[in-house]
Amino acid sequence: MKTIHELYVNDKPREKIVQKGVKALKNDELLAVLLGSGVKGKDIRKLSREVSDLLEKNFENLSVEKLCQIHGLGIAKASQIVAALELSKRLLSPNPRRIISAKMVYEALYAFRDKKQEHFVVLTLDGASHIINIRTVFIGTLTQSIVHPREVFADAIADRAASIIIAHNHPSGTLRASQADIRITERLKEVGSLVGIELLDHVIISHTGYYSFSDEGML
Repeated sequence: MKTIHELYVNDKPREKIVQKGVKALKNDELLAVLLGSGVKGKDIRKLSREVSDLLEKNFENLSVEKLCQIHGLGIAKASQIVAALELSKRLLSPNPRRIISAKMVYEALYAFRDKKQEHFVVLTLDGASHIINIRTVFIGTLTQSIVHPREVFADAIADRAASIIIAHNHPSGTLRASQADIRITERLKEVGSLVGIELLDHVIISHTGYYSFSDEGML
């Protein structure tokens, strides 16, 4: 079994990166750098070529499970590959809307500030806090019995969201959280903890500005 260190010096992918730049490497050589070494009965070159072939056939739907079907490739190395691919997709995705503040939520939902009825909105987010989707879940006066966790988290689960932000508008213009707003937030936070989807914030929107539960230390 060869490791990457046992290859002839001019043939080492890492050496090539230093000497010629990363663009000079073939796909299987880039994978060799990620994998680091081969496995018992299969050297790094053969393993990298097999992974490269699978990437070409299943790039969009690649998973740890599919990679582990390659003989000798374990969960650790498979996880390294899918993590590297996901990072590149996130960085290269066109104009991703990444939410890192309540102000950005307000800007994303600016159209709701002048609505005459209350709209309860859910933003689903991926692991990098990019918006997956924005949905209006309910229109009307909010109460704990009407805003049901099932309606809030059903789409988030379908989106495979890592977290959500909830928001609603106050047509009156007030930016104070009502007792109903507080109870709804507490209930959804508890349910989010149970299903593994974190509630990051609850933002109240009006034509006068916004109120953030997170900024106010209420989450």
